[in-house]
Amino acid sequence: MRFQNTIMRAIWKGAITFGLVNIPVSLYPATRREELKFRLLRGKDLSPVNYKRVAEADGKEVPWEDIVKGYEYEKGKFVILKDEDFARVDIEATQTVDILHFVAIKEVNPLLFYKPYYMEAAKGGDRAYVLLRDALEETGKIAIAKVVIKTRQHLAAVKPQERGLMLELMHFPHEILDTSEFKSPQEKKPARSEMTMARQLIASMSEKWRPEDYTDEYRDALEKMIEEKVEHGGRQAPATTRRSKPTNIIDLVSVLQQSIEKTQGKKSARRKSPKSSRKKAA
Repeated sequence: MRFQNTIMRAIWKGAITFGLVNIPVSLYPATRREELKFRLLRGKDLSPVNYKRVAEADGKEVPWEDIVKGYEYEKGKFVILKDEDFARVDIEATQTVDILHFVAIKEVNPLLFYKPYYMEAAKGGDRAYVLLRDALEETGKIAIAKVVIKTRQHLAAVKPQERGLMLELMHFPHEILDTSEFKSPQEKKPARSEMTMARQLIASMSEKWRPEDYTDEYRDALEKMIEEKVEHGGRQAPATTRRSKPTNIIDLVSVLQQSIEKTQGKKSARRKSPKSSRKKAA
């Protein structure tokens, strides 16, 4: 039931352009979401349940040919948009990543980035591709660009990433909610003793970044449960124990101290375990 590897196909082919430089590239998805898909079924005979397009006014089903697109500009009031209306505001797909500016990456709010793509140098573009990658790396900058993918214009960044370049789609600034819309904590500056303990806890839990250590535990457990039910003819799988919920924090310093002791105990046990020794030997 695991994700099956498929042949990667470019979702977009074009070129990076800035000044008189033109670098032919192809875009490939850099991430994938492995979610288990479920169908709604009728309980008595497991017949799949389909969705119907039903009008709110009278509950009647509406055929596709009678459906139009409308924008609700006031409660209950709509303006209809036809295909020709959308065509009027279409952005021309130029097949180029048009670099507008180069900026220091530390100046850009990380919340603006949301979807990465690998950029592969196309035929004849290797030399200019490497030059742009190394120049961005040395200057600590990224390129801010606009690109049209599947008729939709996006703000994007071109970033150096290991041996290559990434194109990362970005939110437009107005799409990010201002922090002033959220309630700020009323507590004053933490006591020195609390800050000391907090630093000790962070130090005791600090590790070298190993991405392979992090897995989707919920998906793994759900997949295992499904496999067990399939194996046992749909019968209920054995219940698993739930984690206990944390209690309310009363004495913050005491709780931090207990956390440090617990973390140090786990680290000590891990160092003594044969499994850990084998990993180091490998």
